[in-house]
Amino acid sequence: MSKTIGIIGGGQLGLMIAEQARELGVRTICLDPAAEAPAFAVCDERIVAAYDDAAALEELCRRSDAVTYEFENVPGEILVPLCERYRIPQGYRPLYDSQDRLREKRNAREHGLRTPGFEAVDDEASLRAAVKRLGLPAVLKTRTLGYDGHGQAVLRSEADIDRALPLLAVPCILEEFVPFDFEASVVLVADDERVISFPVGRNVHRDGILDLCIVPAEVDPALTARMRAESERFMRDCGYRGILAIEYFVRDGEIYFNEMAPRPHNSGHYTIEGATTNQFRELVRYLVGEPLREPELVAPTVMKNILGQDLEAAERIAAEGRPGVAVHLYGKRESRPKRKMGHITYVGLTVEEYARDWAGRFV
Repeated sequence: MSKTIGIIGGGQLGLMIAEQARELGVRTICLDPAAEAPAFAVCDERIVAAYDDAAALEELCRRSDAVTYEFENVPGEILVPLCERYRIPQGYRPLYDSQDRLREKRNAREHGLRTPGFEAVDDEASLRAAVKRLGLPAVLKTRTLGYDGHGQAVLRSEADIDRALPLLAVPCILEEFVPFDFEASVVLVADDERVISFPVGRNVHRDGILDLCIVPAEVDPALTARMRAESERFMRDCGYRGILAIEYFVRDGEIYFNEMAPRPHNSGHYTIEGATTNQFRELVRYLVGEPLREPELVAPTVMKNILGQDLEAAERIAAEGRPGVAVHLYGKRESRPKRKMGHITYVGLTVEEYARDWAGRFV
């Protein structure tokens, strides 16, 4: 009898988990409040309910052999007791550690990763005191619920401090500004026996949202090897299992922990075609108790995020059917500027070739 994975969240990550599960002969059931959630097009069963609907989450767990989550903001007061009664292999700890930026930074530092300087900030007085200690420029971020550049502001002057005060309606963190050379990310999957990590990607952002992921990262191999080794050690030291993505700032050969996510990551989408196995498949293997497989890069790869303003261009590229160009559209009914609508993976392409032949096709 086939095993069933329950997925809390039916967005594009849930969709791609369900797609890989199906290829491995594993059933999926997704819970999402939106009746047209992308994952519902692929999963075997669906539950339409709010993420804080305790009865619905209980039903999802009861009908599943293992449960995972595709986003960080699952209510802890509901999930924690479910972890005690059902098989949620990743547990609650990595989710808890990633849900608050202050807790996340402290945890990273306590487990040996270098971080930018940071201070807890709760009001204007504590903000100005933190600015005096850390200096300007600095980055003010809400401690919870921020993503894709939302809930943060770069402070370069006194005027920026004044403009950022509305963020203090909720608890915040002030972080030292790192004038990084580039950002990179590592996706890892761990079981009780081993930790595997995917090739490091170099990330290029546009308006605070990931635009490109370039693999290999085109930097000193010793640096990416150190990044992977420190990430694997961190995951083991924290006792995490399942999937974890870590973003780093790279500056003058030094790496600084930025943030982590205990779920598949946008920067890891390239692995579907660009590696010998992918982040979603290895997560499924972990959830159903199958041995993990070490990934290798197939060829130089560029992953392009498709936002609402890029959708028409992506649809035209999909219709061309070019070899080595894999277009993934998530099936979201409403297209909006800056909303993630899909991604394109270019396998066997360098970033220079992408800039020459493809970048001009997007807005």
